[in-house]
Amino acid sequence: MNIKHLLLTGAASLVTAGGAAQAADLPVKKAAPIEYVRVCSAYGAGFFYIPGTDTCLRVGGRARFEYAMQAPLSRGTSVGDYSGYRGLARINIDARTQTAYGSLRAFVRLEAASRTGLPGLHSGTQTRIGNAFPALGVDGYGRVQQYVNTDKAFVQFAGFTAGRASSFFDFYAHDFEIQAGTLGSDVFSTNVAAYTATLGNGFSATISMEDPSFRRTPIYSAQSVAQATAVAGNSSAVIFAQTNSLTPVFAGFGPTGLPSGVGFVDVVQRNRMPDFVGVLRYDQPWGSVQISGAVHEINTGNAAFGNFVGNNAGTPLSNTNLANVARTQSEYGWAVQGGMKVNLPFIAPGDTLYLQGAYGEGAQLYTGYSSWAGGYAQTTTVLQGAPFQQFFSDAVLNPFTNRLELSTSFTAVASLLHYWNPTLRSALFGSYGELSFAPGSRAAQSAFFGYTSTGPGPFGSQFYNLNQQLRDTYAFNVGASLIWSPVRDLDIGLEGTYQNYGVQTGRVLDLNRNPLQTSAAYVNNPANLGALRTVTNADVFQVRARVQRDF
Repeated sequence: MNIKHLLLTGAASLVTAGGAAQAADLPVKKAAPIEYVRVCSAYGAGFFYIPGTDTCLRVGGRARFEYAMQAPLSRGTSVGDYSGYRGLARINIDARTQTAYGSLRAFVRLEAASRTGLPGLHSGTQTRIGNAFPALGVDGYGRVQQYVNTDKAFVQFAGFTAGRASSFFDFYAHDFEIQAGTLGSDVFSTNVAAYTATLGNGFSATISMEDPSFRRTPIYSAQSVAQATAVAGNSSAVIFAQTNSLTPVFAGFGPTGLPSGVGFVDVVQRNRMPDFVGVLRYDQPWGSVQISGAVHEINTGNAAFGNFVGNNAGTPLSNTNLANVARTQSEYGWAVQGGMKVNLPFIAPGDTLYLQGAYGEGAQLYTGYSSWAGGYAQTTTVLQGAPFQQFFSDAVLNPFTNRLELSTSFTAVASLLHYWNPTLRSALFGSYGELSFAPGSRAAQSAFFGYTSTGPGPFGSQFYNLNQQLRDTYAFNVGASLIWSPVRDLDIGLEGTYQNYGVQTGRVLDLNRNPLQTSAAYVNNPANLGALRTVTNADVFQVRARVQRDF
């Protein structure tokens, strides 16, 4: 038995030794080192190093729900909604790398939203500028839209900023508002190339070249007004394929003293010169002050021959006398803005007051006069079934001189944020503004079109006095909000706003009470004078609720 045990033990040892020898002949693969994600503390909370690089990255975003209630002024065509809804998604990506020239930063923000209902949540402005696309169904058109926007995509390096960012002109950009209803500039997405110099002691200066496409208000065109009127005043119905917008121009008199012709000028503006913005800013622990200035080109296309229907038409231009209409000279609008932000910690931590004022000539989107009513249209309003519309054109082409005559506008806004406690805050805000067209521009349109319903109508007539086109207007609004943040980065809020606009002088036809009786022939007939209904202003109240989580 001992001999047998020894033999078995020896055999087992030989097998084990052979296996070990074979294992020793195999190549040995070392395990790859585990590279853990490291926290980057150089730029604040939430940043981490991208593995294998010295670039710090932060990923964040936002989810938002909103509901709005606003009673329409009419239940006529294309209006009548009481409720509106919005669900919004936002993704932020912030990448930063420290270099010998300072921080190199790339920031990207993408937004998408589903918006429905007319009370300020479905946005004709966003459709006109290409940020949203509308539903085309019978019940959906004008009420349902999907919103997609590259809100931010810029690079910052050694004082330079290039890409898609907020306009450097802006200061108070509806910071404390849910509806963003105050009158003031707030172009949150435009294409810029800018340089900011730090001057010391809190001073900085910026010069910025910005995309003019996001600051244009259309030149007045009677043709566009006529198209909008043909579809029951719904200007959004003529936003598609608007590749030209013709306005008549008188070509002058021939050798015999008779009119040599009437032609058209295409007043759709082209991208020629960029807008130039200059900013001087002062920042201190107590707050900040900013002064902004901007120059904005206004131009037209070429003259075009064509038939004009009207009593003052003369002989339509042809190819032979088209040269009588000189190219319309470009004009340069401008705007200035001053703003102050004051921190009020002696009232409560976080309390802040904004004061801002802006004035512009031929630069209405820089003063932000149409910020609430809507942009990128010569006439629009979010007052459903409003009795009349505001006109926002930066310029009117004089048909007799073939010169662009610029409108002027100004706005003033105040906004106060107060913290009742660390989780409950409220805001109180208000603004006022006016827009005035160049003296004589309305009368020139009237004289050219003569006794027709096109344009403002015959000068001095009842129709001219009561017509809404090219009327100087004012607007003001006030509002207040209450927002509860039970936990960090969660807002549950409610806001109420009151909006009012009207004509600066005189009265206008109430389109709701004269729905089919607004022609020059009817209004100018003395027998119908007693049946005409007029107004001086229109107003509306809106309530909006919001639930929002940032991360």
